[in-house]
Amino acid sequence: MDHVDVCVAGAGIIGLSLALELRRRGRSVMVLEKGHAMRESSWAAAGMLAADDPELPSALREMAHLSVDLYPEFLNRIRSLSGHSVPVRTVETLLGAPLGSAHGVEGAPAAPSAALPPDELKAIEPILAPGNYAWKLIREASVNPRDLCVALPAALATPFQNVVIRMLEMAEWLPPSGPAESTRDGYVIHTPLGDTLATNVVDCRGAWADLSGDMGISGPTQFGPRKGQALSIELPAGMRLTRTIRTNEVYIVPRGDGRALIGATLEEAGYDKSVDDASIAALVASADVLVPGIAQGTILERWAGLRPLSADGLPVIGAVPGRPGCFIASGHFWDGILLAPATAHLMAQLICGETPSICLDAFDPARFCAMEAGNR
Repeated sequence: MDHVDVCVAGAGIIGLSLALELRRRGRSVMVLEKGHAMRESSWAAAGMLAADDPELPSALREMAHLSVDLYPEFLNRIRSLSGHSVPVRTVETLLGAPLGSAHGVEGAPAAPSAALPPDELKAIEPILAPGNYAWKLIREASVNPRDLCVALPAALATPFQNVVIRMLEMAEWLPPSGPAESTRDGYVIHTPLGDTLATNVVDCRGAWADLSGDMGISGPTQFGPRKGQALSIELPAGMRLTRTIRTNEVYIVPRGDGRALIGATLEEAGYDKSVDDASIAALVASADVLVPGIAQGTILERWAGLRPLSADGLPVIGAVPGRPGCFIASGHFWDGILLAPATAHLMAQLICGETPSICLDAFDPARFCAMEAGNR
């Protein structure tokens, strides 16, 4: 039987970033994916590295800033291994909050402090119509996740000494009773290509992750998808955008090549990924209010993705209680691209027996045991 140090389920941005970090540490890794690498929420994302967004839960701020700090080395490593560059597409964001609003999520101010005066705003972004928003210019980068969708799998396909990376197209890997057949030496992973013994297993399946079988409880541990529709548009001739524009209703993320992403809806629609004309039209109309004339651009692509949301809205990162060698890193909602380098860094520390760089108590899977007990 083949043996690997770590078996990762899920080849999205979280799973592949973890594989990359474990690779750097000399661990052997097998990544299992039932579909195609980076083709779910990672492929559908906008790519804003929004560590200072007022809507980011306070529990995530330290991890978000750690991830932003790790991003340059993360992208450099991907480029050096794959030969594919993942450029930073924008470095600033104009953040708009409704005029007169007092508070945002978790008591954070919704209206940006030190809002830009109208003349200064006009000088920074002449084509922006301020509307009923107060605007603040913040330092916030964005990447195009489609660049990562090409480069990250290619980086993992590069031969690396003492490390085995195998991408397997599989129907499933986690039976209802747990992550795999448990033995004294680890977990037996059954695949169409034969069995593999893994010392550690990590569930990075996003909206398809499931702790209930591992912990013997139900309900609160389930991860649910939140559908988001978005579109890519070719900007009208002569229109130039160099900064992300974001409000609580819509965001416009320029790609630096005459295109921009406009997103996104937030829907409870199960695993449905259909796209409807009304939602796309509403997004374009909202964008056109902020940037008059953008609706005259050509729609290049429309899509929907499924954001992975946990029961309490925070990622689930850590060791699964009662399952030695079993870990989970899922539930990043709309912050998967932002949090990928930090999640990989912290999960690798846990798997390798090190103390994580930051406290992970808020993300501990064991919190759901207390939640379940409180519901009885």
